[in-house]
Amino acid sequence: MSEPMILRARVAAPVKEVWHALTDPAALRTWLAEHAEVDLPGRFEFWGRFTPDGDAPRQRVLNVGDHTLRLEWTLGGVATTTEISLEEEGPESTIVTLNQSHFDFQDVITGASVRGNLQTFWGLSLANLTDYVEGRPLTPKVDYTSAIMREEVLIDAPMAEVYDSLVDSEKATRWFGYKIEIEPHVGGRWAMGGFDNPDPAKVIDLDEGRAMAVDWGPIGITSWELAESGGRTKLTFVQSGFDEARPPHAGWAGWLSGLAELRRFHELPDWKPIWIEAS
Repeated sequence: MSEPMILRARVAAPVKEVWHALTDPAALRTWLAEHAEVDLPGRFEFWGRFTPDGDAPRQRVLNVGDHTLRLEWTLGGVATTTEISLEEEGPESTIVTLNQSHFDFQDVITGASVRGNLQTFWGLSLANLTDYVEGRPLTPKVDYTSAIMREEVLIDAPMAEVYDSLVDSEKATRWFGYKIEIEPHVGGRWAMGGFDNPDPAKVIDLDEGRAMAVDWGPIGITSWELAESGGRTKLTFVQSGFDEARPPHAGWAGWLSGLAELRRFHELPDWKPIWIEAS
């Protein structure tokens, strides 16, 4: 079995408020899942189209502590373990740690198992938990029952600034949280991990100041377009050109969690990434 996946995020709210958002079914139905039912210590279930393998609830409570929840979550016929714990960093700051078993990055690449969705599902979910508790608009969730990948977000920043943060390598690396190098011209490289990546994506279309399309080969094309919207910037993000029998939901959730941080990058004057490197 692979090593557990660990994600850590900082939420600007007291532990009590974060724990309520984590255990209240109405809150969960806002930031996490289409359906949720909670009656601790015996029941914690979430399911629906925004949950991988979500046609039915598949969670069983293993343990509940003061600010810790441990679940068995059966995915693809395998019983995985999910643990979420909260730590008070200060009166108005909470560290959320998520520990998830049975995640293998190869499943992201091959699509062989629904468990390949775990990392980006939880990444987007924790980003939405953070914004929910902090009183900010949420980022759209992934519909795991659909092959349509098109979403819009509003960013409270000028269009020129948003464009710059999407094509400038240093700025894109800051908000995305992973090294990115970009050659912003048609035929240029878009390299996750930097230009040492032997198989970078390729920029296939560029409308300077407004739009870009990038070809990722078998997993399709990502494209974004910006427009002015009441003093803010509307960003329309699309993934297309993939095998619709095997939609790349894991990658789509990763892009959406990145857009959540892009919004925070522009809208918070004292912006810091929500993500903390796991020790």
